[in-house]
Amino acid sequence: MELLISIMIAVMTACGVYLMLRSRTFPVIVGLTLFTYAVNLFIFVMGRLTSGAPPVIGTAEQYADPLPQALVLTAIVISFAMTAFVLVLALRARAELGNDHVDGKQTGESQEDRV
Repeated sequence: MELLISIMIAVMTACGVYLMLRSRTFPVIVGLTLFTYAVNLFIFVMGRLTSGAPPVIGTAEQYADPLPQALVLTAIVISFAMTAFVLVLALRARAELGNDHVDGKQTGESQEDRV
């Protein structure tokens, strides 16, 4: 199970980095979201993978570490807010610049052509 989770985290990280290196804003946002999910899953796995164990210390012999779960819940809320902000920023840039390239230039357009 740990090997499967590791492979999933690696694939999500690779896809996220690949999409973040694209020149369009929507793939960058999707890549950032995938990368965030990979980091959240990595933090969650750091608390050991146990099934059926309560997250409360002292009630059973085995327990799931509640600290990574609390960190991931906080990270999910922060990443959702960050994704919403980046999405609004991308929509605003699209409206202002007329294209969705991350640097604001069309393909083959130089800085002198824009001025």
